[in-house]
Amino acid sequence: MNDPLKPTHSYSYLLVGWSADAGKLGESITDYLIKNLNGQFFYEIDPEEYFPLGGVAIEDDLVQFPESRFYICPDHNLAIFKSTPPSFEAYKFIERVLDIAENNFKVREIYTISSLISLSSHNVSRQLIGVFNTSEIKNDFVSYDIDIDSNYETPPGQKPSLNSLLLWTARRRQLRAIDILVTVPFYLMSLDDPQSQRTLMEFLNQRFNWDINLSVLEQAAYWQNNRINDARKIYPEIDSCLTRLENNLRLSEDENMKLVKLIEEFLKERAV
Repeated sequence: MNDPLKPTHSYSYLLVGWSADAGKLGESITDYLIKNLNGQFFYEIDPEEYFPLGGVAIEDDLVQFPESRFYICPDHNLAIFKSTPPSFEAYKFIERVLDIAENNFKVREIYTISSLISLSSHNVSRQLIGVFNTSEIKNDFVSYDIDIDSNYETPPGQKPSLNSLLLWTARRRQLRAIDILVTVPFYLMSLDDPQSQRTLMEFLNQRFNWDINLSVLEQAAYWQNNRINDARKIYPEIDSCLTRLENNLRLSEDENMKLVKLIEEFLKERAV
């Protein structure tokens, strides 16, 4: 969309979620909020500068077009940005997002969503970790059930994540920003992880005084746990690997890959 943006009302908060995320966290949370907070489509960033348009991705037999869309939730003082991660010009893309956040929404605080791959079992409670762009905003989260003291560094040889880039760029603009990371078991990273989604939604409900009903996520987590229990009964390899994870024992790389393959195949075959 190349139409110029028109001024809109102030929305103090912007929540950012990316479609490429372990446990489908970013996409699932933004969709859940848009649905439950009556989000309204506002604007779409033209993909031409940021995505390859010579072809499209195919996932589960469906064509996947890049999308970068803003939604507004007028009754909740919230704007939502749901996007495919850009393939080109990441810094320019982030600047564009923040331009819209500042100029059209008057945003004061930004929340990004990230998943963090965990080597723990799915029976372990998901953890929340906060990464902040100022010490002042960090102090605001002392009373929440979130780890605010973890140190995170980009792995050697890798570029900073989009959320790290966004936090850094927001700080240069004197915008408060926080990246909320949620742990996702490694063998669920390409699947939905409703338990991690529920953990994040519980935090957002508390932070923003929402009262969003989470029963759908609770039921989905219950269903998934039952299916994994069924898989343990059918495949001794799955049961052996999960038992070791539950006892804080590491698996070999081959065992990790085998567990991922077996869990993915079992859950996808039995998806409703």
